[in-house]
Order: sequence, then C-alpha cells, then structure tokens
Amino acid sequence: MTLDHLFTTIEELVLLHSPSGVESEIDGVLLERFKALGVETWQDDAGNVIAFLPGQSHERTLAITGHKDEIGMIVKAIEANGRLQIRRLGGTFPWVYGEGVVDILGDQRLLQGVLSFGSRHISHESPQKVFQENVPLKWEDTWVETKLSAAELEEAGVRPGSRVVVGNHRKRPFRLGGAYIASYTLDNKAAVAILLALAEQIQSPRYDVYLVASAKEEVGAIGVLHFTQRQKIDELIALEVCPIAPEYPVQAGEAPVLLSQDGYGVYDEQLNQRLREAAQQQGVPLQLAVLSGFGSDGSIAMKSGHVARSACLGFPTENTHGYEIAHLGAISNCIQLLRAYCEGEK
Repeated sequence: MTLDHLFTTIEELVLLHSPSGVESEIDGVLLERFKALGVETWQDDAGNVIAFLPGQSHERTLAITGHKDEIGMIVKAIEANGRLQIRRLGGTFPWVYGEGVVDILGDQRLLQGVLSFGSRHISHESPQKVFQENVPLKWEDTWVETKLSAAELEEAGVRPGSRVVVGNHRKRPFRLGGAYIASYTLDNKAAVAILLALAEQIQSPRYDVYLVASAKEEVGAIGVLHFTQRQKIDELIALEVCPIAPEYPVQAGEAPVLLSQDGYGVYDEQLNQRLREAAQQQGVPLQLAVLSGFGSDGSIAMKSGHVARSACLGFPTENTHGYEIAHLGAISNCIQLLRAYCEGEK
C-alpha cells in the first residue's frame, strides 16, 4: 500500500463520525469494505466489527484490535435558550478543540453548533475573566451555542446523551511535510486503516486471525472486553497511537513503537520478543517504550484476565487526543510487521 493510498483510507475513516457508543456511521463502511475483500465479517452485540482470516492451523488464535470510536462530547442538559451543556466523552479538554463548529448528532438529523467559551472583551466583573488569566478552562465552563429553541432541538432528536464531535470540515486530514498526516481522530482511525490493509494483504496466516475494529474503547474498552470474554484468544495485539512527550523515549518518524508496560500493567514479554524478531527480519525499525498515562485494548483485556498474552504496537503521534500528527511511514511499517508476523517465515 502506497503512502498516498494509506492517506486516502485514513481520510475516509476520519470523516466518519464515531463517538463512543454512536458508531454506526463507520460501522456500515467497515462491514462493506471487509466484505468486498471476500473476508468473513460480522458485527457482535457490543458493536465490534470483526473480520476473520482462517489460518493454516486452528490450534491457536490471534486478535489484532484497533478501536473505531473517537473522543468527543456528550450533552448533559439543554437550556431554554438552546444552549447545550456538554461534558467530555473520553479523555479530552475543551482547549484542545477551541471555539469553533461542532456537529451535534441528533436522533433524527445532524445539526451544527459552536463550542463557546464566552467573550474576550470583559472585565473582572465577568465570570469568564478568570479563565483568561488564572484558572484552566473546564468543560463545566463551556457550552454549545445552537441559536435554536428547545422545541427545535427536540424535533431534531437532540437530548441529554446526544453526542457532539468536532465539525467535519475541521476534521479533514492534510499532509504535513510530505510524509506526515495531521488531523483530529487519528486515534484510532489510522489503526482501523491498518486492519483494512491487513485484511487485504494477509494471504495465508499461520493460525486463525481476528481483525477487530473495537467499540467503545475510549470509555472503558467495553468492546474488546465483550469480545475476549466470549471468544477464546491466545494472543492479542492492540494497535494504538503512541504519545510523543519529553518523559518518553519516543521520537517522531517512521519507526513504530512496541510497549513493555502502560498504566494498566506489563505486556507479555514472549509475544513482544516474537514481534521484535519479526521486525528485525523485515528490516522494520522499532522503538521500545514504557508509558504511564496510557492504556489499550491489550493491557485492559489482559488485566481483566480475558487474554493470557497481549502486546501493543503503536505509531508515534504528537498532540494525542488533540490535533494529532503521525508519520505515514510508521503506520505503513505497522502493516508490514503484522503481516509478516501473521504469515510467519516464508
């Protein structure tokens, strides 16, 4: 897969709204794309979209997961003047999005509003003044302006619990410096693009492989816990962004990152060793890291006792859970490494 093709696939996925628990827009596309590749595909009760690649042997099973849900906002209350009180859905902050257009996913139709923080031309008499000078802005201090009545919002199906996401025209990715992709929700639409590429490229895996576009990861890894509770999985590899920060030895570029530990526990060292060997055989550069403020489908499923062995393979990403930047070569190298791992030595 060329970097241009990879960019186009990620762009398509990013523009499909999929806030945690309201993921049907991307579900239909993924089911169609997997089935078009001739792969056995279904969606389970938890909302996971699963593609199955039968192996030469059925004695072992591998799951590769990439979550399809994105962080966003959720409506807490609707005021009489049409303003929406909102709270976070997943780990994000209002200043990450800034004031601007958001899409409100009503039950009947999509509406647009403006994420608002209040005017700047104010004095100490205004309650907003403290956010300009002294206090971090919190979700409780923001709102979405709709300029619609409560009745009009109700007619569109906007209610407490409705999801709100960054407006689509603000989400469209662009190329940065040629080899980088920049946009919201690379976490984890780029990982889903990897799953699609694997479904297309893996020809004859050594053993059974499940490609799982997991649901509701950002709100507790609900999808993968459901899947691994019902399906026996011997190994699980979670695909993720990997944060670039001064506290971690992770550099931007085309080298993927293999984690040894995160905030939920240690990953399986034997599985990690096999992945390191596969990377060496393929000539894929690999970075190694231990993270603290982080978790994945893999670490959560293993900590819950649902899988015995898990790993997490990531692509270095700047501004995680914000306007993210990642090297397309790192994403492509994840595909190459996992394909080689699934197919084994030739």
